[in-house]
Amino acid sequence: MPYIIDGHNLIPKVPGLSLVDIDDEMRLVEVLQEFCRRQRKQVEVFFDKAALGGARARKYGCVTARFVSRGRTADEAIRDRLIRLGGEARNYSVVSSDRAVQATARAARARVVSSDEFAGTILSKMFDRPEELDGLDDAPLSEDEIDEWLEFFDADEQ
Repeated sequence: MPYIIDGHNLIPKVPGLSLVDIDDEMRLVEVLQEFCRRQRKQVEVFFDKAALGGARARKYGCVTARFVSRGRTADEAIRDRLIRLGGEARNYSVVSSDRAVQATARAARARVVSSDEFAGTILSKMFDRPEELDGLDDAPLSEDEIDEWLEFFDADEQ
């Protein structure tokens, strides 16, 4: 089942990502690429406030990033996408915690997944065994785990 994702709604829910980062959209795309690779899924992610001349769809493997032009919102673009899908919308999952987006998805008979729930799904799929997640919130990260996350997000070590 492919996903339609409200990108700026998901970013603050994914550990290591923040809306204040200049490259937050591309970092989310990278996370979604890894998720798609591991889960063999297709994703369309919608972002508000595209730069001038930057409003368009860009393909990144199994991830299509849709940058919505100023004057429109990602919520409106998601609604329009669901309308274009018609009856096929029931084969999609819409990821957002925005109640209006969720209502639109339900009206189109798409599956609704909250951003918190989907972020948890992403995190669980980044590990090979579910038991690796036990106590994840309680224990500090080891040096190896920090290195793995830095490598995953391609962060510069300082």
